[in-house]
Amino acid sequence: MLPAYLASAFATLPRGWGAPMDLGRTWRRDGRRVLGPSKTWSGFLVGGTLAVPFGALEAWLILAAPPNLALVPRWGPSVLAALPIVALVSYGAMAGDALGSFLKRRLDRPSGARTLLLDQLPFVLVPIALGALVDPRLFVGTFGSWEAVLWLLVFTLGLHSAFNLIGFRAGLKKVPW
Repeated sequence: MLPAYLASAFATLPRGWGAPMDLGRTWRRDGRRVLGPSKTWSGFLVGGTLAVPFGALEAWLILAAPPNLALVPRWGPSVLAALPIVALVSYGAMAGDALGSFLKRRLDRPSGARTLLLDQLPFVLVPIALGALVDPRLFVGTFGSWEAVLWLLVFTLGLHSAFNLIGFRAGLKKVPW
């Protein structure tokens, strides 16, 4: 899941510059913005694109590990073959983040407002769901137990909080959550 975590962190680098993903449109049913001003195409593309090389490095490290030390499944027989899964996880995280913003707007939460679970979980759950559709053997085999999902969710809550605080202190985020 390293590409998902990094994509989420790298998405802050454009600092809100660029066109909003919703192009300023509102949702007909409630009259609120579809995603809000903080979800930009530049953040989506920068986050997803910068995460891919790190995912490729992760895939290479997994392939280089001796089979008796394999702790996680291989994403493919080679780094090149793993790139579609790396891209799916990277850009899937960005899509999950946008989904979280969409749901927050429907709950009438303003952009930047802290919303427990919707701030932390869609960016990891969406790539897993997409991966389960694309490569069920890999994703269901990895995340197919409640223990694995629970571990991932607890880990994500802590890691997400730490990265957001670092981003806030570095001036990349407006709020520490």
